[in-house]
Amino acid sequence: MDDEKLLIGVDLSTASEVLIELLIEDAVDASVFEEIARANTRRPEILRILLDSQEIPDDARALVSGMLSIPVKPKSEIVRVQKTPEVRSQSILQRIQKLSVSERIQLALRGGKEIRTILMRDPNKEVCLTVLENPKLTDTEVELIARSRSIPDEALRKITKKKEWMKNYNVMLALLTNPKLPTGIALPLVNELKTRDLAMLEKNRNVSEGLRGTAKKILRARKAH
Repeated sequence: MDDEKLLIGVDLSTASEVLIELLIEDAVDASVFEEIARANTRRPEILRILLDSQEIPDDARALVSGMLSIPVKPKSEIVRVQKTPEVRSQSILQRIQKLSVSERIQLALRGGKEIRTILMRDPNKEVCLTVLENPKLTDTEVELIARSRSIPDEALRKITKKKEWMKNYNVMLALLTNPKLPTGIALPLVNELKTRDLAMLEKNRNVSEGLRGTAKKILRARKAH
């Protein structure tokens, strides 16, 4: 089950309040609220964070209210504070910066898209690499990561080792045009490119001379046929 995968590496019963707040705000699915509630029956401060969330589903709200032995607040009394995307992103970033490395690694495993985007730029290499293990990571995100020249080489290597991602042509092309991808890993992939992309790779001064030379040889061989 996806929910079981999401729990890997995260002990919700001991997670800090900041980590819980981030998981709630960028929740990947509604089940997160109930999971956190059931793991924190003896931590009323966490239950109140859940109850104060604007995104908590009705079922989870009723569950948490019962745990705290307080009446369920009517929807009409719930005040929703609207945040602009910019304010929301800045708020998430500021809270992430308060987390320890181990907490950021936990968050990388199950954070939503906005959190994954921030953590992919984390100065700690392990945090960045752990984002690639998040089961909710999309091919589009992988493509953007593969194009990035600011991520560690190890992240690019990790992408090449997952067959599912390498079947995506755009991901493979992004990797081959990224000068940080080691030439030894890039060369076996060149022949998979479409002719128009081979031609562009041959002229790409950002990649290694060996890669451009291989692209040129393959182009000549294709024209000969």
